[in-house]
This record gives sequence, structure tokens and C-alpha cells, in this order.
Amino acid sequence: MTSIQVYPAIDMKGGKCVRLYQGDYEQETIYGDSPFDMAKKFADEGATWIHLVDLDGAKDGEKIHANEVIRIAKELPVSVQIGGGIRSKEDVSYYLNNGVTRVIIGSLAISEPELVAQILEEFGGDRIVIGLDAKDGMVATHGWLETSSQSAIEVGQYFASKGAKHVIFTDIATDGTLQGPNLEANKELAEATGLSVIVSGGISSLEDLGEVAKLAKDTTVRGVITGKALYNNRFTLTEALQEVTKW
Repeated sequence: MTSIQVYPAIDMKGGKCVRLYQGDYEQETIYGDSPFDMAKKFADEGATWIHLVDLDGAKDGEKIHANEVIRIAKELPVSVQIGGGIRSKEDVSYYLNNGVTRVIIGSLAISEPELVAQILEEFGGDRIVIGLDAKDGMVATHGWLETSSQSAIEVGQYFASKGAKHVIFTDIATDGTLQGPNLEANKELAEATGLSVIVSGGISSLEDLGEVAKLAKDTTVRGVITGKALYNNRFTLTEALQEVTKW
């Protein structure tokens, strides 16, 4: 049996917990005033990992919510992965030296792949996650405001050759829609790269989580991120953690 890791997601914007619809900054829903309190709630419900995204950072290219991220990493009994606004080796080092377990690199992987290869070499594949956010299979960057000319599979293969171990794949078309994940695209990415794939976007039900867990039996899919479904009470984190162990 291959158990997958469930990552409850906290997206931070303006100091609050929000979710965007298909990455649109104009279509946000606020779910809480304190990312720390939300993270504590997830930890109390059994989370061992928290997936944090600095949406302001992703858009502006700097670490806007760093203090909140580090407080969660240092004060709660969870591992933290953070993405958004990480644009330099110094940003990576800052987080990893302050209690964060893994740093997610997205836009920088497209704009400066050689630098990211150096970062992988310096910090190791266990501590860096390549974040691939795709529109129609092509990678989008800078808070999803721009689309590159590279496919998610091409980028994934390049970084696998440079020592990457983990990738988060987000299908923008399904993100925040509660319409189910793009299982086929995640399967293709896992098979083409051999990376440990974390599925992101579209999770709407315990059945969706079960489908991802089943996918993990035959592929290198190893995790799933869920946010909106938790906030909309489609299921609890406790139920999610139980569901993925059934398969």
C-alpha cells in the first residue's frame, strides 16, 4: 500500500486566508483572518504538513508573509512548505534556515533554470519543490499572470535531471473550482519524469482524494493538496487523512 501525504492549503493575501478562483486575484473568498490560527486548527486535526502560499509574494516577487510562515514553522508541530515570492537563493536560504522544511520554486524555475539547478545542488532535492502550474499543459508564472512556452513535462524532466525529487502540479483550469482534479495530466507528469508528484487543484470530495490515492499505487504520485473543499466543509481534514489510507 502506498499512502499519500495530504497537504491542507493556506493561501495568504493581505494577511488573511483566502482562496482564488482559477488563480484570479479579482475572485477571492476570505476564509479566515489569521493564517496561524488556521494552521493550528489543521495541526490539531492531525495535519503533519501545511502547504502555504504567499499570494501577494507571488504577484510582487518578494516575501510578503515571511513572518507568519516562520511563526507557523517554529511554533506548530508540523512540517511547512512555502511557495510564492521566492525569487533568489537568499529567499530559499532564509526560509530553510528559519524552520521551513521545503521551499516551492515556481516562476524562478522558468525564468532562471540554471539558478534553480544550483539551488537544488546546494540545498538538496528533499528541501526544494518545483511548482509547475499549467494552463493547457503549458507552464504559467508570476502568480499565473503569464504563460510560458514550455510544457510541464519538459520542465519536470529538466529538473529531474538536475536532482529534483518533488513537484507540485497545479492544473489552473481546475484550481478553486471544486470540479475534480486532472488525474490524467498528473499521471502523465509522474510517468514522464519519475518525480514525486503532489496533485493540486480541483479536489472536491473524499472520492477525489480516493482517486488520487489509487493513482499513487501505480505511479509516483505521492501527495495531494486540498484547500477550498476543506473551507467549504465538503469534508474535514480528519476524514481526508482517513480516506487516503484506505487505498
